[in-house]
Amino acid sequence: MDFEVKGIAASLTNQTQPFSGRKKLLQQGQTPRSWAIQNPSLPVVPRLDLGSLVDSDEEDDFSHIPLSTAHIHFNPPNSSSALSWVTPCQISHTQNHLNELEQDIIPENLPEPTSKYKLKYQQYETEMKEGYKQYSQRNAEKTKSKITQQSPRKKIDDKCIQGEESIVGALTTLDKKALLQHGYADIRYNAQSSMKKSDAEMVAAQRKKQTVAEQVMIDHLSRAVISDPEQNLPTERPESTPIFPDSKTAPLRFRKRTLHETKIRTHSTLTENMLSHKVQFDGRIISRNGHDACRELVGFFFAHDQSLTIYEYRQFGKNRTSVLPFIQKNTYSHQCGRRKGTQYQLGDFYIGANLTFLSSDHSSLPESIKENTLFILRITNIDQIALDSLKTDSVEPEDNLTSQEANDRLILKAVQDALKEQLHKRGVRILTGLAKHLQQLDKEGTGLLDKADFKQTLQVFRLEVSENDFESAWQILNGNDSGKVDYGEFKRAVIGEMNEYRKLFVRKAFMKLDFNKTGSVPITNIRKCYCAKKHPQVISGHSTEEEIKLSFLETLKDACSKSDEVTYGEFEDYYEGLSIGIVHDEDFVNIVCTPWGI
Repeated sequence: MDFEVKGIAASLTNQTQPFSGRKKLLQQGQTPRSWAIQNPSLPVVPRLDLGSLVDSDEEDDFSHIPLSTAHIHFNPPNSSSALSWVTPCQISHTQNHLNELEQDIIPENLPEPTSKYKLKYQQYETEMKEGYKQYSQRNAEKTKSKITQQSPRKKIDDKCIQGEESIVGALTTLDKKALLQHGYADIRYNAQSSMKKSDAEMVAAQRKKQTVAEQVMIDHLSRAVISDPEQNLPTERPESTPIFPDSKTAPLRFRKRTLHETKIRTHSTLTENMLSHKVQFDGRIISRNGHDACRELVGFFFAHDQSLTIYEYRQFGKNRTSVLPFIQKNTYSHQCGRRKGTQYQLGDFYIGANLTFLSSDHSSLPESIKENTLFILRITNIDQIALDSLKTDSVEPEDNLTSQEANDRLILKAVQDALKEQLHKRGVRILTGLAKHLQQLDKEGTGLLDKADFKQTLQVFRLEVSENDFESAWQILNGNDSGKVDYGEFKRAVIGEMNEYRKLFVRKAFMKLDFNKTGSVPITNIRKCYCAKKHPQVISGHSTEEEIKLSFLETLKDACSKSDEVTYGEFEDYYEGLSIGIVHDEDFVNIVCTPWGI
């Protein structure tokens, strides 16, 4: 019976004619692949099997079969006359389906391969095995090198098993762990992001300074008028007529005074114009107490009477602020050094200058500052435009530096340069250990040590300073011939310190950690806040975040007197040691800001 579907003639007799059997094709010297290439016509339409439409349990496993990969077999798999039918959608993928067709139909009674092909197969097998062996060796070497790089501490420990002081000048385990922090300097400097942050910080700083300046003007102008003794005199009496106290009249402090009774003109002649001739500067207290060291102080030096005052800006929460006098307006003098007893002048104000005060002269100072005899204020920033303007109008010499002071600076600079080479890569270990050692020597807790203590300290830490340089430095520091010197001042003078720009970021990092302003930070807070995601070794995969974090915590703990907290002085000593080996300020800023997110 013949029938026609969509113009294609078909019959039951010729349905299996294209593949009558594998033997017939082989006898004709053809393969299924060659036959399909020679006969590219469409295959015939198969019989319609309605029984396949019945639901079955296996339907879920074959619920979706793409047409492009469908193969429909109408005869059993073991039948010698297997017929494969491919849908018309497969015409564009003829080559792939021919390969699959050849896999399905495997010719029988194939001849055995010749010795030539056996030899080729053996060569191919040998090459594959050798290539796989080489690949395995290379992979093992990469894995071994990666593990070695991921655990630098183990490699360092093997080299430094003899102890820290085995070789003079050799890097120890602690030194190499601390040097891992230098990796942050390799991060590309994001000028745009840093510019935005600096602009926002500058705007906030200008607002603070403006608030303090306004408060200073209000305080001194109102006090100059209201607190003038002449205001106690009645306006109707001549100024020269004295008023004697009377038992029938109330004391002056209890009398009611109104604004219209206040005289505006006084003999003090302090006006806003006179107070405007001033130099405004920012300062910080040189102290190892974190709470005092992070105080925000703003000072003013008035040119008309050579007086100065210092105010403290305090912020409580986000919206509440207060501006209070820290040092009352008055004329002050140097309390130590070559200029001891000399009154402060305009030339004494510059970035990095120290202003010294006697703690006993200021009753309003905090108790933590009164513990020390001297209160030292370091100028960190100054209004250079106002300073230059006042210097132009001033008659005093621009440079008040004497030849003796210049010689002192040269001597200390030579000592610092000599020690800088010895501290280049050992700075963290030496400076943190030096601070702890000096504190242990200070049995009385006064912060003062004698010459023998300082000599012994330099020998313990193997810091080589010639006898002449040491004596010269001691004569400079021991200007009052007391025989004892503050060990913080000795360390700053002999070893040196990082500039105020770098210390600004160290204080920012500590203030972010010490949000309660207690002066010390628990180790748990440091562990939570320290982030090593952007460390170059973490990015490259050579180290993990935890390894970098542990190396930082181990080196920082070595500087701490207590195992569970870090004080500001110890935090500053750590970064002081890192700063010695870093030339550019931008690199140091990256080292501080990147892990702390500031």
